[in-house]
Amino acid sequence: MKKSFMIISALLLLLTGCGTTDLQEELVSYINDEMPKLGEKEEAVLSAYDSVTGANYTDDPTTYAVLKDEVIPQYTDFIDDLESVKIDSDELSALHEDYIAAANLQHSAFVLILEAIENQDLAQITEANEMLAEARKAMRKYQQDVEKLCEENDVTLEKK
Repeated sequence: MKKSFMIISALLLLLTGCGTTDLQEELVSYINDEMPKLGEKEEAVLSAYDSVTGANYTDDPTTYAVLKDEVIPQYTDFIDDLESVKIDSDELSALHEDYIAAANLQHSAFVLILEAIENQDLAQITEANEMLAEARKAMRKYQQDVEKLCEENDVTLEKK
């Protein structure tokens, strides 16, 4: 789960060609400056979530406490930071909004898991897992769309 967004934050953008456009400069700033900080914050939250789920699951009270006290409040802060990113170009702004929507869906899934534990409702867990899968799918699409926008604007992605 935590690798879902680190792909973008682990990339370095390079401009190619002679002149640069405002969109090229904004893409470079977005990928090199804005997203790595946010990626680190998201990775920390998702690590906390991963520490009490899947193979690391021990019991409902532990999972509940980590979700309530760490994951949900920190992911809320992450979304606030994500929403505060200023973007001028319409193309990049639309993609960033897709990221925000995916993050909000993931947040809603975390809240639903908390409710499912409170209610001991397996159907809610199933619904939350479906939401998490949909959020991961949306995040992958966002990554692909950012890569495509870079390609269309002669901005080369390189792994750090």
